[in-house]
Amino acid sequence: MLRHGEGAWNIENRFCSWVDQKLSEDGLREAEMCGKHLKFLGFEFDLVYTSILSRSIQTAWLIMQELGQEWVPVRSSWRLNERHYGALIGLNRAELALNHGEEQVKIWRRSYDNAPPPIDESHPYYQEIHTDRRYTCCDIQKDNLPKSESLKQVLERLLPYWNEEIAPEIKKGKRVLISAHGNSTRALLKHLEGTVPFYFYKFS
Repeated sequence: MLRHGEGAWNIENRFCSWVDQKLSEDGLREAEMCGKHLKFLGFEFDLVYTSILSRSIQTAWLIMQELGQEWVPVRSSWRLNERHYGALIGLNRAELALNHGEEQVKIWRRSYDNAPPPIDESHPYYQEIHTDRRYTCCDIQKDNLPKSESLKQVLERLLPYWNEEIAPEIKKGKRVLISAHGNSTRALLKHLEGTVPFYFYKFS
């Protein structure tokens, strides 16, 4: 399980969330280096899971290319998407801290059950996200997709996919790579480890 490589908004310290950013030049190199490292360690995979955001998919592609395993099936789901940061999407975290205080930003980012204010139609990225064709292919109606999420809500929407899709394949003995995002991996690790503190792993 790994987090995608660096995106352009990671460099700018902005909340990217469900905005579909591609990998930066450094992000491309990170994914390639991750693939080389996994190859050195002898990893082989039978299935790859990604979110439906390009940075997650690009990371998986580059890793599998370095492994020489491009033929391995890839399954993508919105349930592995990054946390939906609602009205905070696109904002610079440092500027947000100046306007709302470090403590409030810390609560929005790191608490378990506090969601940021929801995105609405006046938000500059609302149309880009919520009219995107990829969200017409989800397993729930587009109108029911989140407009903001806490980490708890990320886990709640992720667990059905884990329990019904990914875990059964692992129980069959399949070797699985999950290329996801910071918060979706944190949420899943919380579930798997049964811990309250969240441990974050990233290949780079």
